[in-house]
Amino acid sequence: MPLLIVIAAILLLVILVTWLRLNTFLSFLIVSLLMGLALHMNVTDITQSIQTGIGKTLGSLIVVIVFGSMLGKLVAESGAGQKIAGGLMNLFGPKYVQWSLMLTGFIVGIPLFYNIGFVLMVPLIFTVAARTKLPVVYLGIPMLASLSVTHGYLPPHPSPTALIQQFHANMGLTLLYGILVAIPAIILAGPVFSRFLKHYTNPPGKMFVSAPIPDEQLPGMFVSLFAALLPVFLLAVTALVKIAVKEDTPLYHVANWLGEPLIVMLLAVLNGMYLLGLRRGMPAKKVMGVMDDAVRDVAVIILVIGGSGALTQLLHDSKVSSYIATTLQDMHLHPLLLAWGIAAIIRVCIGSATVAGLTTAGIVAPMIAASGVDANLMVLATGAGSLMFSHVNDAGFWMFKEYFNLSVKDTIKTWSVMETIVSITGLIGCLLLSLFI
Repeated sequence: MPLLIVIAAILLLVILVTWLRLNTFLSFLIVSLLMGLALHMNVTDITQSIQTGIGKTLGSLIVVIVFGSMLGKLVAESGAGQKIAGGLMNLFGPKYVQWSLMLTGFIVGIPLFYNIGFVLMVPLIFTVAARTKLPVVYLGIPMLASLSVTHGYLPPHPSPTALIQQFHANMGLTLLYGILVAIPAIILAGPVFSRFLKHYTNPPGKMFVSAPIPDEQLPGMFVSLFAALLPVFLLAVTALVKIAVKEDTPLYHVANWLGEPLIVMLLAVLNGMYLLGLRRGMPAKKVMGVMDDAVRDVAVIILVIGGSGALTQLLHDSKVSSYIATTLQDMHLHPLLLAWGIAAIIRVCIGSATVAGLTTAGIVAPMIAASGVDANLMVLATGAGSLMFSHVNDAGFWMFKEYFNLSVKDTIKTWSVMETIVSITGLIGCLLLSLFI
């Protein structure tokens, strides 16, 4: 009976979000209240669980999410992303222009939130297409595959960061494993898959083409890379140091402190403000304006994550999560496959990768300790499942359709297939890594 109630709650969430078009945060709250009542919880306990869940989930995440948005906005607005793309195109040459855009998407996508990255980086694809006379879809899929993978797999993006907290994983190790899984996923969904897309020659929507920043106004390549990749560098180095040295040494304690997500993102934002803004003569008021815009960009995402935290806490407080974990274990499915499958089903039904990942976390988190599976891989498998087959209920689907001027049918044959390749390859990568970790 409890499992049926949870299934009904998820279906109700799907209906509220997709059919009634209700705000996702409100949908989470309504579903949480009704599920608590259906599980015979005391009304006071239900409201307390909701408040506790929102507070616990956002308490350690909100700073990381906001700082990540600030850094991403700085990278885009300063022209650092454009500089990285131009430098990589010069390095790879015209023949491998797709690979340069793919790497640009991966580098810039780590600090840049997906919707922001899409809007700010896609005009760059159109600029390259005009210069090379190549189809925009053929050039765009590799970059967007990179943006999608970083959004679903890697911190400091909202869903992976929240999953790390709920699964009690390590952010540095998740990032390292995530990069290993991401590389084949991006290559297969990007340059390999796009070879079959050269016949899509539709010109992009004119309203989306924007003029690039003049080259003389761009920051240097080293500065651009250092600003964009500082979070990756700090997380990777501190994770490796903590593996290599003993826990009771001063170096371990320094690495542990520097590897804290809050410290990492604070240092990255301060560095970005200086290198990409103040050092290049940008007025302090304008730098602060970019910061303010970044906060507005992620306000909705923060509310969605808070709402998912309320649902997760109710699953925990009602003991349903433990019941579900026991039931799922009896199915004898590999935990990574199970997490991927649940996230994939919710993603296809709801359309939001973030909602799919966070809803799945509340269901499968209790079984991690008993299963013995690596928590970092569970984060990645859940993230991969949350990217499965984007279609008409996903905002990203319609953004791609409109920007690239495609029909719904052609968008499914390009965008949706790309997302599916990313998702399935991610699962396979997690399963292979689990043989060694």
